[in-house]
Amino acid sequence: MIGIIGIAVIFIMVFGGYLAAGGKLGIILKALPFELMMIGGAATGAFLLANDGSSAKHTLKDVAKVFKGAKWKPGDYRDLLCLLFELIRIARSNPVALEEHIENPHTSSVFARYPRIQHDHESVDLICDTLRAASMKYDDPHQVEEVLDKRMEASRHHAMHPSHALQTVADALPALGIVAAVLGVIKTMASIDQPPEILGKMIGGALVGTFLGVFLAYGIVGPFATKVKAVVEEDQHFYSLIREVLVANLHRHPPNICIEVGRQNTPHHVRPSFGDLEEALRTLKQEAA
Repeated sequence: MIGIIGIAVIFIMVFGGYLAAGGKLGIILKALPFELMMIGGAATGAFLLANDGSSAKHTLKDVAKVFKGAKWKPGDYRDLLCLLFELIRIARSNPVALEEHIENPHTSSVFARYPRIQHDHESVDLICDTLRAASMKYDDPHQVEEVLDKRMEASRHHAMHPSHALQTVADALPALGIVAAVLGVIKTMASIDQPPEILGKMIGGALVGTFLGVFLAYGIVGPFATKVKAVVEEDQHFYSLIREVLVANLHRHPPNICIEVGRQNTPHHVRPSFGDLEEALRTLKQEAA
């Protein structure tokens, strides 16, 4: 919702201010389709040229994050801590029983209690692969920790690609606006024998290209890139929480301590309260009893 409000404010303030200053939209509206075709078409072509099909689809899909916001909500962080607590407790008490959950997470009764997490392949794979590695009895838990860090960095780099792609387009738009404006000037110079009032409109139409390139770059595409980056970074906290808890487990801390380490390393605005989490864990223990 706030994304739609932001776009509305941009258009109202820019064009409202222009009209309030005595400007007329006629010349802009007349030139807009042609300038938008040149600038938008060139930007789209450059975007497709710079990215493969998978990256292009990923970027277009992530544009929705500007309006949807972060995927993971505060309740999901509490559920994740509960899920990890259950898995760690099973791993400590009966390692053989853990295998059915980490080898077949989509049929696991433990994962089934948390459907949003169960349907997120990245979370499930990260949890299962790390617990599987921990069960191999590494002499040094730092080996698993190092592999985990590299994996998360690679995942983060991939998730950040759409924001980088959008920012690249934003950086190119002012220059593409100048290209469109230059073409407009060339057209104007070919009609230099026309009366001043006609030449004035033609020059004004050419300048619409410069305006449109800068406006799209700093008013639309640039902020979209920034928002997508912010949402991706927000969602990365969820996977960092998995890392913190499972690394604590590798060092053989008690399950409650592992979960508290994760809770303390969760950003404040999505961190479950100690009492709320304690109540959720108490319910799990009663159900398991």
